[in-house]
Amino acid sequence: MNKYQVAIIGTNIGAKHYEDFQKVKERFSVHTLCGLTREAIDNILSKDTETKVSLNFDDVLKVKEIDIIDICLPPHLHFSACKKAMEAGKHVICEKPLVSNLKEVDELEKISKQTGKIIFPVFQYRYGPGFSKLKALMKSGLAGKPLVASLETHWNRGKDYYSKPWRGTWEGEQGGAILSHSIHIHDLLSMILGPVSNVFAKLSTRVNDIEVEDCAALSIEMENGALVTSSITLGASNDTSRLRFCFEGLTAESGASPDKPYSPADDEWYFLPRAPITEAQIDKVLSKLDKPLSWYAGMFDEIANKLDESSSDEVTLSDARKSLEFVTAVYDSHRQNKNIKLQIDKDNPLYHSWLPK
Repeated sequence: MNKYQVAIIGTNIGAKHYEDFQKVKERFSVHTLCGLTREAIDNILSKDTETKVSLNFDDVLKVKEIDIIDICLPPHLHFSACKKAMEAGKHVICEKPLVSNLKEVDELEKISKQTGKIIFPVFQYRYGPGFSKLKALMKSGLAGKPLVASLETHWNRGKDYYSKPWRGTWEGEQGGAILSHSIHIHDLLSMILGPVSNVFAKLSTRVNDIEVEDCAALSIEMENGALVTSSITLGASNDTSRLRFCFEGLTAESGASPDKPYSPADDEWYFLPRAPITEAQIDKVLSKLDKPLSWYAGMFDEIANKLDESSSDEVTLSDARKSLEFVTAVYDSHRQNKNIKLQIDKDNPLYHSWLPK
């Protein structure tokens, strides 16, 4: 088993990455933390005297011992940072949204093939006991055919959140609640039910004085025929995330604990049998499962498995492309006021950018 040297670039969400790398210390070492100010870095490192400090991204790329560049920068900087890191001979972990349009995803795929370096997009919500249980029940055959699902991303974001000048703008954030907030729950939808066939979307800015959307209602059809509704707002009284899947053999529902809005896999899940499936059958499948690592730690562990060439369940560049293709279709649907069929090809004007002209 190898131990990989990581450089974290960015000190906002980068602080969470640093925290979870400590949970997989046998597989990763944070070699360098790079940020804009020494104060921001010191606030994260605290008593850690082994991790090096840098205020210059280009200097970090020159360090031979570093295997992975972990990009935790604002969205509009992701493409250039990923490109430079791979061309410097580094694997890449990159926060969501990976990039700002489908054209950039396809360009990164070409660079990845040319350099032989892998991009690992960030979708940490995938990892934890809730989804391990649901996937095991689906694999066992007990769940059966998927019928419908409902998703809720009901969060609270106000003036404090949007005090950072790049947030709430098309140029800085590249999108609103569809891109920055509900992107995780829609990735979970695809992880469980497979590819999206088509979507009809209504978006609105009703909560904050910002350029981008902060409310949405989506009607989604999956390729397997399942029908899905997704409700999104940044004007709820607290932050809750809820998922409910109705299959032929059972209904699976996440909790909506206010203390776990960003880790639904760690929330309480309920699996209710539908005759002829029984609770005893469900319990038998779940009793055989070991508790997995959660959130970023679970994601990092799967990245190490991939780099070790072991069996792995990492987030792939293809997963990120599907996510951004869905985002593109949502913006296209809202602006044209019509149902949009996926896939999005290069002839679609939004392939190059969904930003309003």
